[in-house]
Amino acid sequence: MQLFPASFAIGPVRVSPATVLAPMAGVTDTVFRRFIRDLGSCGLLMTEFTSSHGISASQGARKPTKTMRYLAFDPEERPISAQLFGADPAVMAEAARVCQDLGFDVVDINFGCPVNKVVKCNGGSGLLRDLPLVERLLRTVRQAISIPLTLKCRAGWDADDLVATRMGRLAEDCGLQAIALHPRTRAQGYSGQADWRLIGELKAAVKIPVIGNGDIVTPEDAVRMARETGCDAVMIGRAASYNPWIFRQIAQYLETGAYDEPTQSDRYAMMRRYYDMLSAREEKDTIGKMKQFATYFTHGIRGGAQLRASIYHAHESSEIIGLVDRFFQAELTPVP
Repeated sequence: MQLFPASFAIGPVRVSPATVLAPMAGVTDTVFRRFIRDLGSCGLLMTEFTSSHGISASQGARKPTKTMRYLAFDPEERPISAQLFGADPAVMAEAARVCQDLGFDVVDINFGCPVNKVVKCNGGSGLLRDLPLVERLLRTVRQAISIPLTLKCRAGWDADDLVATRMGRLAEDCGLQAIALHPRTRAQGYSGQADWRLIGELKAAVKIPVIGNGDIVTPEDAVRMARETGCDAVMIGRAASYNPWIFRQIAQYLETGAYDEPTQSDRYAMMRRYYDMLSAREEKDTIGKMKQFATYFTHGIRGGAQLRASIYHAHESSEIIGLVDRFFQAELTPVP
């Protein structure tokens, strides 16, 4: 078996390298996706998961709604997949058609989100308790669009009801072109350990590509998942938020057996680049995003807690950028 897949195909969409940025609510907006794309070596980008009902309700609105802003993307982000959630087949089909018309390469349906407000509406991982409804959703959406359709799911509702293999066979029967599995149950949330054996079992049960997700923190983890499960690609979520270099590190590791760790100078350049990109968009949530990503990007930095505290109390984007400049300039200035 090869060390790591070089590429994989979702229908006619070739993804190279075989790495995917996981959809993360509040994280994978167009700025973060472009930021990841600029760093290199991520094959497929995915939007934040987006309400199919919100997309449907936005049609005919005079102004762009918040939901539709989740689907904003630049051509440089391609290949890109729009991830949708919901439980109404007709509404989901309409939302998928909108995504196709917007120019997305792939549509993905979320069957994995464990958050209560999504699950109580029978969305996300809540649907894993109703496979007949899952089938109606998949068949209705598959008939509504011509671009590739995929799904992302968890292992099941709880340890007594593991359905990943059944979901994979259902996806294949309904004409989907790939499936991503995070092998934790909904009951686990993000606790415990992802059971990678379930990814291997799913891979053995279907012919469509299987994307493995869960507990990939280092390049070594990504290679080990591919080796142990035979998956066609790996998907990385939380680790990419605080180490956006991870995709580039995987490429380095595969090529040389080693990879670079970011220096303080690298981290400074990264934060400055991301904050400049945020400021250029002039969105209402710019300050909130800066504060949110300060937590991610200062992960493991000496003195990072003090910088985060200062940023948390700031009120202007220029003030935050000034705090970052002063912090890193002091860190990078040689002590006489």
